[in-house]
Amino acid sequence: MAAADRFDEVLALLRAHGGRVTAPRRAILRALIDHADHPTAEQLTADVQVRHPETHESTVYRFLDDLERLGVIDHVHLGHGPAVYHFADDTHHHLVCEACGLVVEVPDRALEGFRRRLRSDFDFEMEPRHFAVPGRCRACSESAKVSSG
Repeated sequence: MAAADRFDEVLALLRAHGGRVTAPRRAILRALIDHADHPTAEQLTADVQVRHPETHESTVYRFLDDLERLGVIDHVHLGHGPAVYHFADDTHHHLVCEACGLVVEVPDRALEGFRRRLRSDFDFEMEPRHFAVPGRCRACSESAKVSSG
């Protein structure tokens, strides 16, 4: 979806649910759309404060919570750091290397076999949106083998 379309669509959804559209909220949404990766609330606050220094981090968190309640964004925990955010219509999951911190995005279908197995064997519906799968990337796995061998 084009950035301008996403911006207008989210603002329309916000208005339709009784939300206010203020200059700080517009700036936060613009920063979220413009961010190349998965930003933290702290990164978004820093981006917004360049043009709107009066915008507090608590405003950013409240707006992110509103957007999540509306189904616009999801947050995910990529290890022990702060939550990061991405648009909910960009359905994917995260693999995080515990050694080097590499984050690999995998499509939703990559977990479908596991999801089916949990459903059939345990009568359980998995909802993995808010967590990352920890492990080791190839380079760190190979490095560990070489150093222990």
